Amino acid sequence: MQTFLITFAVFLLVVLGMSIGYIVKRRSISGSCGGLGSIGIEKECDCPEPCDNRKKKMAEAARLKQLQEQRII
Repeated sequence: MQTFLITFAVFLLVVLGMSIGYIVKRRSISGSCGGLGSIGIEKECDCPEPCDNRKKKMAEAARLKQLQEQRII
């Protein structure tokens, strides 16, 4: 029982530390390697045709890029 309580306390301290770090920095937890994007993979599946959600995201990104190019600064 003592081992369980010590383990629980350690996990509780880790979660508390992570939450304090999030509150202070306002950044979510991210991996150190950069994920699939760092090796040139844009999507998780090997489908030749993007799914509807991916098409919507790509269209929105293209629209935002076009709006940024049209801005006069």
